[in-house]
Amino acid sequence: MKISIFAIPQIPLGKRSIKDPRLDQVDNITKAKKKTYLQVELVGAENALDSDVILALDNARTDLILKDLDFVETRLERATQEGEKALLSKLKGMLEQEEFISKVVLSEEERGLMASYGLYTNKPVTAAQDKELEDPDLLLARALKEGGFISFFTTGEKETRAWLIKKGATAWEAAGAIHSDIQRGFIRAEIISLADFIQCGGETQAKQAGKLRLEQKDYPMQDCDLANFRFNK
Repeated sequence: MKISIFAIPQIPLGKRSIKDPRLDQVDNITKAKKKTYLQVELVGAENALDSDVILALDNARTDLILKDLDFVETRLERATQEGEKALLSKLKGMLEQEEFISKVVLSEEERGLMASYGLYTNKPVTAAQDKELEDPDLLLARALKEGGFISFFTTGEKETRAWLIKKGATAWEAAGAIHSDIQRGFIRAEIISLADFIQCGGETQAKQAGKLRLEQKDYPMQDCDLANFRFNK
């Protein structure tokens, strides 16, 4: 997972753990030997097109739009196919209205034409206020949420850990975030909601209260689900 830090020198680049008070709540109950927050890589603006999410100050919004507008106008001048010309004209109109390309409704054919375009505002962009830089973890967590990502947790005696998945990911896909072997041998997912886990005071108590659910591979994971995956080894 890469987050491009677009011209925000106050946030250092490199590998980073994003602290999450919700994971802290789980760990305070489980008291595992190790606690692992979400792991992300923060890259510079020069790597923005290779990132999953872009984080920029609110006043840099125009810079991103102008970069895309320059690309679209140049491409439009060279385009020969009518379908591509129509698409580029649509994108140009949106950008001139200071709208991000990610907001444009596109057909499958148009998305295919756009596949090779390097466009900044086609990625999830979080606009930050200066005051938000006082808490980078909270800001980065917001960027992930707005980028369409959620977390699920695993916990036990050895480790309490947060895992990152796309919103809407299934239990089967979440299992793959941990290890391909777990995904390949997936049988069931044991799920406890974060609220139930905390209210009951842990996994054992949640089971006794009937709060543990056995879910199939197509179960849509919810943010902060506590998960344990049964699988064939």
